[in-house]
Amino acid sequence: MTSKYFKIYAFIDSQNLNLGIQSLGWKLDFKKFYIFLKHKFRIEKAYLFLGYIPKYRELYEKLEGYGYTILFKPVTPLRNGKHKGNVDVELVLQAIWYDYNNYEKAIIVSGDGDFYSLYKILKQENKLARICIPNYKSKSKLLDTFNSYTYMLEQNRGKLEKVGRRGPTSRRL
Repeated sequence: MTSKYFKIYAFIDSQNLNLGIQSLGWKLDFKKFYIFLKHKFRIEKAYLFLGYIPKYRELYEKLEGYGYTILFKPVTPLRNGKHKGNVDVELVLQAIWYDYNNYEKAIIVSGDGDFYSLYKILKQENKLARICIPNYKSKSKLLDTFNSYTYMLEQNRGKLEKVGRRGPTSRRL
């Protein structure tokens, strides 16, 4: 019996992923996550969408070294010292415009309902492979119509958690 292997790209909303996992009380190991995507879903490319902050240049280089293709959006500094860099538009454009003909199936990593139209188009075109959601709480109700496509990352804590010298990060809090 032979099976068809598709050319699969992952489009990752890094902030939604990171905050969704942190809300569970643990930190994501991005190297393990890349390996997980390669083995679990046989991705060929993983786009990681980030707001660009110059002081994190070394982190960006490390992420590229793991295998991610990073696409940046300039950020706006806020009065509280934090930064705002919403990457939703960039992710949609990459999936629908720039790379649409380069992949056969897409995995979107986000629980954000803002991507509803993207999911709908990809499903209609038979290009939606999975919607990987960080946790049940971060899943938008708008995604209920795509339940057969959803995959909850929180169930893979043992495979994806960043572990330091003193054990899992959640135990050091």
